Amino acid sequence: MKKYIYPIFALALLTVTSCKKDFFDINQNPNSPTDESVTPQVILPRALSVTAARIGTNFDYAAFWTGYWSRSGTYGQSIEIESYNITTGFNSGQWTGWYDILTDENIMEKKAVALNQPFYQAAAKTLKAIGFMYLVDQYNNVPYTRAFDIQGSILPSYDKGEDIYADLLVQLDAAAKLFKGISTVDPATQAADVMFSGDVVQWRKLVNTLRLKLLLHESQVVPAATVTNVVSQITADGAGYLAAGESATVNPGYVIAVDQQNPFYNTYKSSALGVLDQYNRANNYILGKYAGADGVVSQNPTNAGDDDPRLRYVFSAAATPTIAGATNYYRGTNFGEVLPNSDPYRAANQSDVAGPGLAKSPTQDQPLLTSIESLFMQAEAQQRGWIPGAAATTYASAITESFSYLGAPGAAAYLTRPGVVFNSTINQIVFQKYLSLIGLDNFEAYVDYRRLGVPTDLPLSANANRLDRVIPLRLQYPQAEYSYNAANVAAQGTINPQTSAIFWDK
Repeated sequence: MKKYIYPIFALALLTVTSCKKDFFDINQNPNSPTDESVTPQVILPRALSVTAARIGTNFDYAAFWTGYWSRSGTYGQSIEIESYNITTGFNSGQWTGWYDILTDENIMEKKAVALNQPFYQAAAKTLKAIGFMYLVDQYNNVPYTRAFDIQGSILPSYDKGEDIYADLLVQLDAAAKLFKGISTVDPATQAADVMFSGDVVQWRKLVNTLRLKLLLHESQVVPAATVTNVVSQITADGAGYLAAGESATVNPGYVIAVDQQNPFYNTYKSSALGVLDQYNRANNYILGKYAGADGVVSQNPTNAGDDDPRLRYVFSAAATPTIAGATNYYRGTNFGEVLPNSDPYRAANQSDVAGPGLAKSPTQDQPLLTSIESLFMQAEAQQRGWIPGAAATTYASAITESFSYLGAPGAAAYLTRPGVVFNSTINQIVFQKYLSLIGLDNFEAYVDYRRLGVPTDLPLSANANRLDRVIPLRLQYPQAEYSYNAANVAAQGTINPQTSAIFWDK
């Protein structure tokens, strides 16, 4: 079981390398880790970088299921993802990947406590809350309280998803208080913080935004008393939420080199060696939504009619248009549809998913949580009466922020369109959020669809192997859990992704 092998191996490595030098130790290898060298300052930049990269590049399945992306005609069908017949092998890297990151963050927290470094302790609590949130939102019950107790419980029991959420709110409150108590941050910590450069106010805003995100994810089941308590904690903190221009983005020093480019750009646009993404393409569903009332994408960039201007910033025009003389041709595919590998179905004839507003540069910052998402969440919370403020104003600010991030023109005019003018419904807020988060947080669209059913007309896969299955409610536990932690995973009951919902999905 990968997540337990790593800590055990690391413990053994640290034990061996930290022994007293003997007669044969004539050299010191700077690349050999010791317990003293693996400090919170060393762990933080990696933890931030891999967390942002995972959020930005590891949720293709969510982009497919929620109508954002589709497979290009150059590739054959992906039966499992397109049939919704999810097995224990599907996306098992979500489990191992998050627990790998969380193990590092747990070490960072313990070392920070021992070294009396409250900044790193608070950062670890914050990042652990993100990791466990993503695990619960995909698997529901997961190992939490015993997840890192290797000596006491190498085969950890599972905690209920709702209990984990409740404790994450406790941990985030503790993180906020730790950050608030910090008056100065030393230069070394500022350098290690590749997200906010040691700005504790921005960290507090991120913590508060994450608290709101957890509450909204469980909006259908959360007790009113919990909302009141958490909002009062956020109010007492005083920093507020991530506002316009205050996205949480990471950049450890991306350069145009192999394995050193911005993760989104490198994955969905072009590698440093010039390898292009030929698999992921625009989904005709969202192209239709961006196309406006007539449902037709204009091929005239100077007169795009009622198209959403953002269309040309989240997608790229087809490299090889199939219409003679077209220079601004946008074409998608239907998710799950099996097409011939010929014109007009090849990847070159279709729009890639890394348009100029998303894939700006191979050295650009990698979003972890954008101000766009924060503003939409605030608008929903205001409409629910959870937090003060005018939902209509925040809703307009969120849409404007989306246009601004992408570099798209026409936000003011777009806000006056029928169907966009605020109608005081949560569904409208969440649908505009859906249109705005493509390529930035694909997984959030999957969460919103499960908790609220938005978009309401999302089509199912066109693949014949789908039969009567619908968009899955969750992932299966990975096979490694059934092989090595059998008793604890069996205690979760029979898991059916078609019917076994996450605790907040009502």
